[in-house]
Amino acid sequence: MATPRIPPGINPRDKRSGDRRALPRPGRPGGAVWYVLGFLMLMALAQTWLLAPTGRQISYSEFKAAVRAGRVAEVTISEQTIRGTYKAEVNGTRNFNAARIEDPKLLEELDATGVRYTGEFVSRWLPEVIGWVIPILLLLALWSFFFRRMGSAEGGVMSFARSKHRVFAEDDVKVSFADVAGVDEAEQELKEIVEFLKNPKKYTALGGRIPKGVLLVGPPGTGKTLLARAVAGEAKVPFFSLSGSEFVEMFVGVGAARVRDLFSQAEQKAPCIIFIDELDALGRARVQSPMGSHEEREQTLNQLLAEMDGFDSRKAIIIMAATNRPEVLDPALLRPGRFDRHVLVDKPDVKGREEVLQIHTRQVKLAPEVDLKIVAARTAGFAGADLANLVNEAALLAARNDKASVEMADFDEAIDRLIAGLEKKRVMSRKEREIVAYHESGHAIVATLIPGMDPVHKISIVQRGFGALGYTMQLPLEDRYLMQRRDLLNQLAVLLGGRTAEEIALGEISTGAQNDLQRATDIARSMVTEWGMSDALGAINYDGHKRSKFLDLAFGPERGAYAEETARLIDAEVKRIMTEAHAQARGILTEHRDDLERVTRRLLEKEVMEGEELRTMLGIAPAADPSADKTPLPPGLQ
Repeated sequence: MATPRIPPGINPRDKRSGDRRALPRPGRPGGAVWYVLGFLMLMALAQTWLLAPTGRQISYSEFKAAVRAGRVAEVTISEQTIRGTYKAEVNGTRNFNAARIEDPKLLEELDATGVRYTGEFVSRWLPEVIGWVIPILLLLALWSFFFRRMGSAEGGVMSFARSKHRVFAEDDVKVSFADVAGVDEAEQELKEIVEFLKNPKKYTALGGRIPKGVLLVGPPGTGKTLLARAVAGEAKVPFFSLSGSEFVEMFVGVGAARVRDLFSQAEQKAPCIIFIDELDALGRARVQSPMGSHEEREQTLNQLLAEMDGFDSRKAIIIMAATNRPEVLDPALLRPGRFDRHVLVDKPDVKGREEVLQIHTRQVKLAPEVDLKIVAARTAGFAGADLANLVNEAALLAARNDKASVEMADFDEAIDRLIAGLEKKRVMSRKEREIVAYHESGHAIVATLIPGMDPVHKISIVQRGFGALGYTMQLPLEDRYLMQRRDLLNQLAVLLGGRTAEEIALGEISTGAQNDLQRATDIARSMVTEWGMSDALGAINYDGHKRSKFLDLAFGPERGAYAEETARLIDAEVKRIMTEAHAQARGILTEHRDDLERVTRRLLEKEVMEGEELRTMLGIAPAADPSADKTPLPPGLQ
């Protein structure tokens, strides 16, 4: 039996129902229009060829001269041409034709010379018909083309009410829990969802009800979307994926229609998973503002709430969503019966970072001396996406230097690029280099001599990033979740150490401490207004901002509801804290004035100094092993 030929571009194994591509069908109405146009063009060409005049073409003056000379036997006169016959051959032919010119005396001259003449009416109906039929047929063809496009399932104008989701069949999702690391708690929560999708009767037989919705919350880049795909890959069910912003359009009612279409298709493919990324674009809390509300977005949200209430939980349709701004979501979305299970996908700890690095380095050629445990310890605060970018940057740096494998130095350089920015090759004056060297030496010495501070890893006076003339990098020995007042005061002293070193060594200050002052002032003000660390103001929160849980965003009133006298007291306390931190840094650097000079001269000579060399110059014991496992938190603080 012959195998049917499949037109190019059609994949017979494409199981994605969202891609409604159809085989071309012959005999569409638009094809008949082109057949009619071709037939009319052939008719016009045939008429033109058949009615074309024969004989030699002459001018009208030559024709009049032949008439007066008596050489013309007969003529046939039409509206536009004159065809005639000579009495004898002229230039090898007896026939001629000429273009007619309006001449009232022509017939008199023909009568005078005895020329026989007749009139002729030529009917050229076909060109006239084509003159108005062709534009109409073209308009019909264009209308037919655009009508098919508007009604197509491939994003036409008339299909705006269709959901723009992407459907991945159970064989298309290649991600599993083996590809996820650093989020063990979230993974354990989602394994129950996988078990329900594989064996729903295990839960329904006992009268249990699986959560309808699972909301993944966490900072950007922690792998929320990857976790959702892993659930679909483990359960071997279809995966509907779309973003919250794809529902909302400029036309009112379109988003609600797309929600209905999405759930209608999901019910046909149950069991399945619906994943809505960036849910905050759709599910923002409904508020009545003086400027009016976004009616389209609210209608879409109302339809989503109605669909989540209406579909049958026994059909094993799991709705998963991800957001990094859960505080702005509508409370109706978060109540039991909708998104009633919230799973935190947080940044990984040092052990989780090592596992993530192991996953991302599977396809990377690593040198034998590369220790991912040390890399994980040096990347505190990195999310999964940051670690993936780190591995890629290290591989690119190794390839740029024509290395056979990725070495530890490539990872160190990649960490510097991600934290401090791209290295710049600009030339600074000797005076500016000296200022930067004193500044960074001040940061490094204060950070090293204050007990309990994170050890200095590297000092550099090489320009990096946006306006960074140098940097002092501290790497924590362990992940920290709490900061005490003494820790914050020590951190303020480190931030002000650079500016203080300029004062002591040069007797002048520069603009290089702008970022240090801004960060230090923010910490001091937070100590007073947010964390209740001021004895003068007490344990009261005076900050009027509500802050995002996972993003560095503040919203709400610019300041809290307190009196002007309280505001003056807050400013006084902030100034007092900053002054004490400055005095602490000044005392340390004054006591170690010689060390400041030695470190500065060494920096001017090398430009980059490692932390171990700094501690040797200061006579400090080596820092603890950065790869050491951290002590677990007490049960009450986990």
